[in-house]
Amino acid sequence: MTIHPAGKVAASIADVSDEFVALRRKLHSQPELAYKEEKTSALVAGYLESWGYEVTRNIGGTGVVGTLRNGLGDRRIGIRADMDALPIVEATGLPYASTTPGVMHACGHDGHTAILLAAARHLSETRDFSGTFHAIFQPAEEGGGGARSMIRDGLFERFPVDAVFGLHNWPGVPAGQFGFLSGPAMASVDLAIIKIIGKGGHGAKPHQTVDPIVASASLVMALQTVVSRNVDPLEKAVVTVGTINGGIAPNVIPDSVELKVTVRTFNDVVREQIKARIIALAEHHAQGYGATAEVTYPRGYPVLVNHPDETEFARQVALRHFGAERVETDFRQITASEDFAFMLQEKPGSYLFVGNGDSADLHSPLYNFNDAILPDAARYWVTLVRDFLSSNDAS
Repeated sequence: MTIHPAGKVAASIADVSDEFVALRRKLHSQPELAYKEEKTSALVAGYLESWGYEVTRNIGGTGVVGTLRNGLGDRRIGIRADMDALPIVEATGLPYASTTPGVMHACGHDGHTAILLAAARHLSETRDFSGTFHAIFQPAEEGGGGARSMIRDGLFERFPVDAVFGLHNWPGVPAGQFGFLSGPAMASVDLAIIKIIGKGGHGAKPHQTVDPIVASASLVMALQTVVSRNVDPLEKAVVTVGTINGGIAPNVIPDSVELKVTVRTFNDVVREQIKARIIALAEHHAQGYGATAEVTYPRGYPVLVNHPDETEFARQVALRHFGAERVETDFRQITASEDFAFMLQEKPGSYLFVGNGDSADLHSPLYNFNDAILPDAARYWVTLVRDFLSSNDAS
């Protein structure tokens, strides 16, 4: 494997870091929701074309892929960045805060896009690799399943890769520190929608009703036992009742109540076990109060499982080019979910993390991507692409 000098890469990216920080802030000021990233994807495509990439637009909706080939190497790598924002009202007060009412880059996808663009520009200018590099800019990560949409639109048939990589900034981890997790790294997510159906009536005559509020309140407490009493204590899972909706007045017992429950797991066996248990609890618990339950259970993202060889390769890139002091040794599994999991079901690869420092948490109206981590994160992508394309395998 050829090891490329990190110093020249760092200096080159540092020279243009202000430009990409400005670009990141521009993206932050004009956020777009899932599958509506038209301005963002047009901007991305325009930059890539100006740097000599072969650009394909409208993959899986508003997705963009920029392809750069160089030399005679037959290895191929994909790097993915997500582009969409969230339906959140920004409260940062920053001069570059969102100008789109009710929409905010509260997860750092503006930073992820700018990082990959900075790396893509450097690789186009230097072209000191041999093989094929695909820069994948994905729409609709935030609940829209944009990765799955791109795959269904032929992403990996049209742009074959030997491995695919992605990253996410992570608040609470020191700025610029890299984190790696082999195997199950981020949880699956499912939604249980439970409708408890009773018989409404006057609040002063509860004996003439079947009260779905009482049944629902009891069910909420029963659901707390799903993880503690049904899941192996050595496994990890989360069952959270996020919403309860029912009733219109204090003196009226409603006909029904709806609960929405988020479920997170790290393996498919537990995932199925929890689904079965929630449905059984809802149906039988409601019956015990004389009510009935209707349960719908839409599936979300699967468990994100990092491939061991590619994850170790990615970790070694960080160790070689940044040093052991920049690699977190106690980075733990994450109960949040990520649709890059769909890409890792199709191709070998790994999803890694870079510390965002002491910032507000993801999805907070006070969150802001830490611009100080942008140059090193871009340098990481450059070195990973070069090292991967110059190696015989990813181990």
